[in-house]
Amino acid sequence: QVQLVESGGGLVQAGGSLRLSCAASTFSTYAMGWFRQAPGKEREFVAVIRWSGGSTYYADSVKGRFTISRDNAKNTVYLQMNSLKPEDTAVYYCAAGRSVLTLRVEGGDYWGQGTQVTVSS
Repeated sequence: QVQLVESGGGLVQAGGSLRLSCAASTFSTYAMGWFRQAPGKEREFVAVIRWSGGSTYYADSVKGRFTISRDNAKNTVYLQMNSLKPEDTAVYYCAAGRSVLTLRVEGGDYWGQGTQVTVSS
């Protein structure tokens, strides 16, 4: 079992920045990712990072604006979000998965409780 706890969400104006954090009870060799779900929409993939940190992948909608990183010594994964847009408003979820591919395609084996990000125009 892996427990994931997100933090760092909040209210920000368009063009602003936020950094989300996800503390894991254990990292092992899990790939880690971020997903989001806006009101009335399905949960969607945002970003994923390999357990070694060597490879990252992003949804086209956030590429160039968001950066995923991890600190394996702290069992923590981050999502730096810059140039935020109102359409980025959603609950953001951290997830752990067996591999980058399974995390992107099937979703996580473990999920956090989510943190709200609201971007005002």
